[in-house]
Amino acid sequence: MESTRKEHDFLGELEIPNHLYYGIQTFRAVENFNITGIPISKEPLFIKALGYVKKAAALANKDCNAIDPKLAEAICYGSDQVIAGKFDQEFVSDLIQGGAGTSVNMNANEVIANIGLEYLGHKKGEYQFLHPNNHVNCSQSTNDAYPSAFRIALYLKMESFIKTFAGLEVAFAKKGEEFKEVLKMGRTQLQDAVPMTLGQEFKAYATTIGEDIQRLKNAQELLLEINMGATAIGTKVNAPEGYPEICVKYLADEVGIPLTLSPDLIEATVDTGAYVQIMGTLKRSAVKISKICNDLRLLSSGPRTGLNEINLPARQPGSSIMPGKVNPVIPEVVNQTCFYVIGQDLTVTMAAEAGQLQLNVMEPVIAFAMFTSLDYLSNAIQTLIDKCINGITANVDHCYNMVMNSIGIVTQLNPIIGYEESASIAGEALKTNKSVHQIAVVERKLITQEKWDEIYSLDNLIHPKFITK
Repeated sequence: MESTRKEHDFLGELEIPNHLYYGIQTFRAVENFNITGIPISKEPLFIKALGYVKKAAALANKDCNAIDPKLAEAICYGSDQVIAGKFDQEFVSDLIQGGAGTSVNMNANEVIANIGLEYLGHKKGEYQFLHPNNHVNCSQSTNDAYPSAFRIALYLKMESFIKTFAGLEVAFAKKGEEFKEVLKMGRTQLQDAVPMTLGQEFKAYATTIGEDIQRLKNAQELLLEINMGATAIGTKVNAPEGYPEICVKYLADEVGIPLTLSPDLIEATVDTGAYVQIMGTLKRSAVKISKICNDLRLLSSGPRTGLNEINLPARQPGSSIMPGKVNPVIPEVVNQTCFYVIGQDLTVTMAAEAGQLQLNVMEPVIAFAMFTSLDYLSNAIQTLIDKCINGITANVDHCYNMVMNSIGIVTQLNPIIGYEESASIAGEALKTNKSVHQIAVVERKLITQEKWDEIYSLDNLIHPKFITK
């Protein structure tokens, strides 16, 4: 039979299996919050950030003479072990929980305390020597420790996401160069418009993604201002003089990012506006990615009765009943991931709005929404790059023939014969199924064949010039 240790809180006592590094408060959280089935162990950056917070707090408390240097050393040792990922499995609290993240904070406090106790030569649970609240949580509250760790983890996760997103920009830019001389018909409102190149279309995708990458970088900067040292509501209760500034300095050095202390800790403790802005920017990116995937599905539609301008890599059979059918499954799965992210924007918005007075207790669901959105969308983007974009090919002749048989190319004649005459040619071509060339050059002789060849040269169609009579 497994040995246990007895731990207590003000609600009573529990027997805790002795191999566990977390304690009674975490144990209660596991019993209370079986919501997502996703523990914080699935977010290693969050655990690492919690380790950074506890280590910085211990160093600052030592400098402020708030705890014994030997205890600070033990806390730093335990924090370093957590930062290194050696105890991720001990972080078992559900990502969505009540209590404004108290269970997550206590999970970190208990694990680090028990690691520290063993470092000092004591047994797990002998909290009279190193206490989760009195020592590991010294000069802190969940209300500054949790959001500070969350911001650090979110900042680091965004770094990774932005790199993946930049890979999509590069992939589209490469296709833009590859397809730079593939003539095709541009469309507005799903109707023929004017000629362009497939390269221009793909280059535009790269450009729009590049714009969003910059917006995400700008929004990411909002995470650098933290409320560490605010304690419960921003009044710095129980924190020694100078502690917030010292703690944030240590924290910035440990993490390696330019964290700053909020100038108004009461405002910072309740405000979740940064998350709303970041999630809104992420939603904007998801909307754009989904729109591009819609385009890819349209451009590859067919193959015999659709646009069929491009070929997506065939990844799997598309039907259990229709032999030979291949579906655009990669853009489809990315679409669906984008829908999830777009929905999480509303989750974050409502959670931010639900803040009351001096605290927003809904940060756990904000963390869940933003962590999962970044993870899922990053996975979707990488899948889109590897299994779709890199393997796209163009149906060059088909694209060219559609351009030259279209009505839309009559627009090129506007500067030569005027809008009215061009509209007349378009109308006749639609009624008779004749080509614009047949009517303008052969029948009406409004321009010569030489002029036609000049107007409809590949160079002029790609880079339209005003051509006089």
